[in-house]
Order: sequence, then C-alpha cells, then structure tokens
Amino acid sequence: MDDHSIEIRNLYKIFGAHGKKYIEAVENGMSKDELNAKHGHVLALKDINIHIPQAKIQVIMGLSGSGKSTLIRHINRLIVPTVGEVIYQGEDVCKMSESDLREFRRHKTAMVFQKFSLLPHRTVIKNTLFGLELQGIAKKECEERARHWLVRVGLEGYADRYPNELSGGMQQRVGLARALTNDADILLMDEAFSALDPLIRNDMQAILLELQAELHKTVVFITHDLDEALRLGDRIAILRDGAVIQQGTGQEIVLKPADAYITDFVKEVNRGRVILVDTIMKTGANGSASVSIPSGSRLENAAKLLTDSGEATANVVDDKGVSIGTISMKATIDAMVTPASH
Repeated sequence: MDDHSIEIRNLYKIFGAHGKKYIEAVENGMSKDELNAKHGHVLALKDINIHIPQAKIQVIMGLSGSGKSTLIRHINRLIVPTVGEVIYQGEDVCKMSESDLREFRRHKTAMVFQKFSLLPHRTVIKNTLFGLELQGIAKKECEERARHWLVRVGLEGYADRYPNELSGGMQQRVGLARALTNDADILLMDEAFSALDPLIRNDMQAILLELQAELHKTVVFITHDLDEALRLGDRIAILRDGAVIQQGTGQEIVLKPADAYITDFVKEVNRGRVILVDTIMKTGANGSASVSIPSGSRLENAAKLLTDSGEATANVVDDKGVSIGTISMKATIDAMVTPASH
C-alpha cells in the first residue's frame, strides 16, 4: 500500500519581496512584530515540523492570524514556502514541475473551503462532478460517481437543484461530495464547517467521521474551535503566531498542556468526553470488579456505569472481554475535573 502520510519539514513563510533574506534573523529570535516594524515583511510560518499520518485526521488549530490557513495552502502549493519541504510519497511538493504539480492537485488532493466555493450557474450534480470533468473522465462515469457521493452525504433528490436553492449546510455537503467524488488520497479542509450553525456543524462532523471510518483518507482539517478539534482529530497541532506550540493527541494536549497559552485553551473542555479510560486505568489489575467497561470508552461513560451500578471500581476489558486494567470512581472524577490554575 502506498504511503499517504505527509511530512512538513523546517517550513518558513515570510511574506514580502525579500523573505529569504530574513530567515536567519527569524531563526536567531527576531519576532513577528520586529520583522514587520523594521523590514516591512510578515512572518506567517516559523519552522513548522509536522508529520501528518496516513489515513488519519490531522487537525491544525489556532486563533485568527495564527497561520493555519497559510499552512494548509502549502500542502498543495497554493502558497510557495520561503524555505522548507512538504514531502509526499518521497517527493517534495515545493519542487514539483508545473505539470507534476497540476497532476498532484487534480488526482492526489481535494479541498473543502469555508465559503463552499460552488459555481452558481451549475446544478448540484454539475458542481459535484466538476473535478472529474477537468480530469477528462467520461460523462457517464462522472455522473455515476457524483450521484453515489451525493447520496452518501444525504443529498439524494437534490442533484438538479442550484446552489442558491440550498441552505448553507446543504451547500457544504455538496462541497464535501465534490471532494470525495475526486477520490483523492488527501482531503484538505480549511475551516470547512466554521460558517455553519452549531447543529448543522455537528451533523457535518458526524458525517465526516462516519465517512473517514470507511474511506481512511489522509485529512488535514483547519479549525479555530477546540471542541471540533478534539472531536475530529486523531492528532492536533496548535499554532500561535506562525509557530507550532504543541502537537499530539487530544488527550495529550488536554492532560499535559505545554504552556499557559494551551492551558488557557483547554480549561473549558469537557474532559469526560475527551479522556479515555485507558489513559488513567490501573494496568495489569486482576479484573475482580463486578462491572466492566470496554477499552476506548470515555470517562463520562465510566462515571455513568459506576454511578448506576453503585460500584467503586470497574474492569477495563479488551475486545475479547479480557480485563486489561481497572478504573475507580475516584480516579474518574479526579481526571474529569480541570486542575486549578496556579
């Protein structure tokens, strides 16, 4: 099987006429504000190193201006780095010829934008198959593939409608169907659900997780919302002022924030919905408790089980029902409570 992971190495982006000239100064500690004030250049990304795993959802999050949308546009080279590499299947995307880059964009990547980017004069199905048309695929196959994905995202019966006849949530479903119809290895999603109402956003997140469980795409998902990042991300990288402050699993970030900035980010998180029993269980226990909970369960489920059963401890069992540890009500509650700030 081909490796569809992405390796971002030592990536810098300085906007301005002479960006390369100031790389060394930035490496030696020149700040974003100082670079702008003294030299009129903007530091957008600073020494980014991220391994984006194959067939997983990599979330890149940060507040407005952190550099996350700039970063995702380096993966398909909509933006060219000042220095650095984006390695995919042994090749640096940043050094591809124009023809190789065109093939890479058409066949290997698909992008879903925040603002839907649908063509108003084309019907839903014509929007969905647009990428296939550009690839020169026969009309019948284009339509078959497009109809399949419209059904999968819940738009059966809407193929002949126009974008202005659809709600925002439905338009974003068209955008997702269009990306999936291209059958690209890499799905780039830039604040794809941010413009949607909370309930519709929740539905779209659920659709993405359901499709990803089946399709195993390499997904790069940009968001400013930590709850969304924690729900979707197999791994999360948090950016601030163009630099990666922390990366890891959602649990690692919630349980061991790297600094005060990340601590502030995670303090309002519902830890019971993020942390898994495996993270805090006492391993190698003898499994003598009278109730059991599956490995991979969240703490809120453990708390409910222990409360309903009246037991103080539960076995944590693997998919064969074999005990791999125990979890107590006290440990569950302690882990669900956000530590007090010092």
